[in-house]
Amino acid sequence: MPSDAPSDIELRAAYFQEFLLEREKIAEHKWLESEREGRDIGWEAALLNWVNDHRSAWKKSRAKRSET
Repeated sequence: MPSDAPSDIELRAAYFQEFLLEREKIAEHKWLESEREGRDIGWEAALLNWVNDHRSAWKKSRAKRSET
């Protein structure tokens, strides 16, 4: 009996794709903030800043897009 539920491998692939997209956004944020400050702010600072200031809105916008 076929199931409409995604398989374990499909779920893992979807989570990995989401991780890659988020990592790309953090790298973009790192570049922009480093340019703004005139120095390399480093991955850790960019990650913390992005998670604290931007991740929630980014995830909400991703969820809205997947609903439509």
